[in-house]
Amino acid sequence: MEKKPLISGAEAKRLAAKYGTPLYVYRQSVVAETYRRLRAAIPYPKTRIYYACKANANAKLLATLRRAGACIETVSPGEVALALRAGFPPSRISFTCSNLSEKELLAVAKKGVRMHLDSLNQVRRIGAAFPGSSIFVRINTGLGAGHHSHVITGGPESKFGIYHTDIPELLRIVREYGLTVAGLEQHIGSNILDARAFVRAMRNLLESAKRFPDLEAIDFGGGLGIPYRPEEKPLDVRALGARVSAAFAKFCKAYGRELELAIEPGRYLVAEAGALLAEVTDRKETTAHSFVGVDTGFNHLVRPMMYGSYHHIFNLTNPRGKKESVTVAGNICESGDIFAKHRALPAPRIGDLLLFADAGAYGYVMGSDYNQRPRPREIVLD
Repeated sequence: MEKKPLISGAEAKRLAAKYGTPLYVYRQSVVAETYRRLRAAIPYPKTRIYYACKANANAKLLATLRRAGACIETVSPGEVALALRAGFPPSRISFTCSNLSEKELLAVAKKGVRMHLDSLNQVRRIGAAFPGSSIFVRINTGLGAGHHSHVITGGPESKFGIYHTDIPELLRIVREYGLTVAGLEQHIGSNILDARAFVRAMRNLLESAKRFPDLEAIDFGGGLGIPYRPEEKPLDVRALGARVSAAFAKFCKAYGRELELAIEPGRYLVAEAGALLAEVTDRKETTAHSFVGVDTGFNHLVRPMMYGSYHHIFNLTNPRGKKESVTVAGNICESGDIFAKHRALPAPRIGDLLLFADAGAYGYVMGSDYNQRPRPREIVLD
């Protein structure tokens, strides 16, 4: 898939002159349009889209999604507080987290948000504190998928959810405390481009759902991907939405009532709406590499080092230069601080501005001040 830069060379020069580099740049309009397109792709009427804010917690982007009608998914007490500050009412906030302390769990429960309990111990703690209450639980149906082993969140290797073989014990605890299981949730992994994996996982969860007679909603999680690499094709969300809606409507008919369908996209809504702008600061040669040094590093965009992730790189200020095979390296004192190896780019010159595409998800939010280099600014356009 051919990529186009989020901003032009002229915009890049203006922004760099005003704000300096490195700089995270987002387009509000891209987020709004992506949300609209995804919601329109799901014909099932009782659908809720919970934006997974761990992907990008920028306040202006959260406001954009809230105004568009999105709900929000959180994974820590801090994200719950962030969602409330952003204007999301508790009724539009969900919370899922593993390995919580009892203090954290009960503190979030008192906020009145929808909680997806992640373990049998969490169910016991909520049952003891709030007997007779309604709960949502996260189920690990045994299926996982994703672009890297570190982001597969289902299956026997995953720490997340109540494993499907423990459902009998879950039901026993529910009876012990007089609880009602009002909803189920799952999440199988991240950056899924094959709709078949999502649909298979959905069917697994619907099979488990037959064992719970009081459901009001089922949340099939997130993981919807975007094409980072040139050879990757976009996820066909219209086809996925049609298949998901049809399967869910069929299940609801057999179940006896219409339930709420929920999904939790994060990356899909914001990745292509953001980019990292950096300046070329050095060039050097070895027998193995032609290094291009930039004024940012994995402390600002860790995905390439952590996952071996690919980000398209544009030379915005020399786009028609003769292409060279270069290795783009960051300014952090670590040998692994490499953004791309032997990448063909229009000849980067010292002072050129490079744009790392599709950095709107898991970019700034995973940043740090390692080497005592501060995180970049974030600028929202439109």
